[in-house]
Amino acid sequence: MTSRPAVPAALTRDLVARALAEDLGNGDVTTQALLSSAVPARSTIVAEQPDGLVVAGLTVALEVFAQVDPTLECMASLADGDSATRGTVILIITGDGRSMLKAERVALNFLQRLSGIATLTAKFCEAVKGHRVKIVDTRKTTPDLRPLEKWAVRLGGGINHRQSLSDGILIKDNHLALADGDVARACRLARERAPHGLRSDQGTDSDRSLWRSHAG
Repeated sequence: MTSRPAVPAALTRDLVARALAEDLGNGDVTTQALLSSAVPARSTIVAEQPDGLVVAGLTVALEVFAQVDPTLECMASLADGDSATRGTVILIITGDGRSMLKAERVALNFLQRLSGIATLTAKFCEAVKGHRVKIVDTRKTTPDLRPLEKWAVRLGGGINHRQSLSDGILIKDNHLALADGDVARACRLARERAPHGLRSDQGTDSDRSLWRSHAG
């Protein structure tokens, strides 16, 4: 069985802390005004995708609830990378309802966005199944969320391309627009000036323009 990719715990903790600081601000004034004492409650997160949902971000959602209130009890029925159908219970949370109100939106934002990425990636991968094609991602990611979004791509069966501009040379139309449109010259300069450790994924064909790091 192929092991599933995991997102670094330290990164998750930091992203969740910043997301909560953004959402809570100086506190949940509505909850504080309406509920002055603890309210025992039970919340359930249920899949609504008709079919083919790939769960991603559950680990992050659990971290959200833990940071808001460590006394909340969270019982996950699935794991990141699992498939689910409409009506599947993904997570049950019990404890102080006030804490759930503070955590729910951030937890759902992470879970919904990352599951959406993983699910769509899985659909693309299924569409090209049997062909000599690989589905790779891009750098068109949400600022600060690139590690999580690229993690979701891998959970959906896709492959990460460049994590940053330093990972490889990729000559695009905008580079050529600033380099007088000379493709051959651009490729030659890229080969001559490529940092040590970068290699060409495309062999020696002079019209190829992609280099990537061995570690990438």
